[in-house]
Amino acid sequence: METTEYFGGKVYDPKNGVDGAQMSIFVSGGRIIEQPADPKDVTRRVDLSGRVVFPGGVDAHSHICGPGVNSARHLQIGSGVSIQGHPDVLRRRGPQPLCPTAPATGELYLGLGYTTVLDAAIPPSAARGAHLELGCMPGPSKGFLILAGNHPYGLGLIEKGEYEQARHFYAWLLNATKGFGLKVVNPGGVMNWSNGEEGLLGIDDQLHGLSLTPRKIIRAMAGIADDLGLPHPIHLHCNRLGLPGNAATTLESMKAFEGLRGHLTHTQFHTYEGDPNDPGSLSSGTATLAEYFNTHRNLSIDVGQVMFGPAISLTGDLPAAQYLQQLLKAKKFSSHSGCDGGCGVMPLVYKDKSFVHALQWAIGLEWYLLAEDPWRIAMSTDHPNGGAFVSYPEIIALLMSETYRAEVLNRLPPKVKERTLLKDLKREYTLGEIAILTRAAPARILGLQDKGHLGVGADADICVYTPGDDKREMFSLPYLVVKGGKIVLKDAAIREAEVAPVLYVAPSFDPDTTVGAGEWVEADLCISAANFPVHPDQLPPNSLQEVH
Repeated sequence: METTEYFGGKVYDPKNGVDGAQMSIFVSGGRIIEQPADPKDVTRRVDLSGRVVFPGGVDAHSHICGPGVNSARHLQIGSGVSIQGHPDVLRRRGPQPLCPTAPATGELYLGLGYTTVLDAAIPPSAARGAHLELGCMPGPSKGFLILAGNHPYGLGLIEKGEYEQARHFYAWLLNATKGFGLKVVNPGGVMNWSNGEEGLLGIDDQLHGLSLTPRKIIRAMAGIADDLGLPHPIHLHCNRLGLPGNAATTLESMKAFEGLRGHLTHTQFHTYEGDPNDPGSLSSGTATLAEYFNTHRNLSIDVGQVMFGPAISLTGDLPAAQYLQQLLKAKKFSSHSGCDGGCGVMPLVYKDKSFVHALQWAIGLEWYLLAEDPWRIAMSTDHPNGGAFVSYPEIIALLMSETYRAEVLNRLPPKVKERTLLKDLKREYTLGEIAILTRAAPARILGLQDKGHLGVGADADICVYTPGDDKREMFSLPYLVVKGGKIVLKDAAIREAEVAPVLYVAPSFDPDTTVGAGEWVEADLCISAANFPVHPDQLPPNSLQEVH
């Protein structure tokens, strides 16, 4: 078996305490190994002198497959808007829209040095289709979260206090869909909206016809995830997305975990002070939320950074999607709703001359700069909601240079300085902290022990950059990307990358408890219980990889 030594580069591997040391990395059989005792066992040597070596990037929250993404792809037809990635990578398949095809998505992620990506919201009934899409995506390892927290069957069990039955139901659901974890979107609010009631619920508003509140749902779902031993805690999309004044709801959502693990997603969209009836009253609530976050280590976040330029609002939070569509009077809008999930999709453009858009941009950066522990925060744009994932090099440049942030801030409406703290935040991320934010932290947050580091036994996912003063240019295109021990990008050219398996979990459950779940499938999803589960023999060989 071939053993390769990558030598001469400055290595940043935060999990293993390496911060810019010049050292060799040895790879064999798709894994990182100890240095062979006999130098003759090294069959190939790759000189990385003058380069910077990171683990492969890990994106803990994106939207890359499923019915919502396909609706976005449909709305993009004829828009003339192309994703702004590196031309050498894009040239392989030609210009791509903001939601690229599955093959182009994989190659664009490799073109940034990312080797793992998680889709954050797939309805259970769409799981089979998501697997087939991901089976066409070369390069990164991937997985997806299953929408939960609004299923009448599951909430009914929680309502009746049948927590053990509920735990078996969600374990069965993850096994049936081959999903990676549980996504809780606007807990209870989507179901309320589907029943013709108010969908933009406060944390302690009672659901129509039930004694449940969003707070009780968060607490119950967080407990279920912990009881099941899932590698990733519940992935919470808080109530009242995008509304001025929602920072208070987000704070109470954080408190609802009561010490249990929890991941709060796209926090930028949930950090607004102001009057819900007056978008012009918007101001930042980051200081209060970050103070709570910094003292509660059971919580982690990703940001959902807004970037100026084209984007697509794509959310399983249908009440929020409807609110946004009415607020913006959008002419191009798609909404679909099923019994186990739905999505609202709307193209938009974030403008630096817009006070609201500029404030959103500033609030996202505040989160990165006020969160004291980079190990509990993951970089995201909530692709494509805040902008395309190819914007990550620009975010890195903003985080590493206070001067550059100030230059951009000075071009924005003056009120942004008055209603945020950004002008006073002088922190600058180091290369080691960028490696945490984009590699080590998201891997740890997701519970992927073989990803995000370069220690012995890790997957041989390696990214090599050419250092430079312009950090946006530096991180826009790696010199070399290794995936599973194979070079998949070199000299700005994508090589033939294999399709990596989909990561999933299979928590144990009692099959005798799934009779009610099967009845729910047949009554609400209109398919037979026998046909609902995704079976490995329905997918290409080696399509799945269980994570423990």
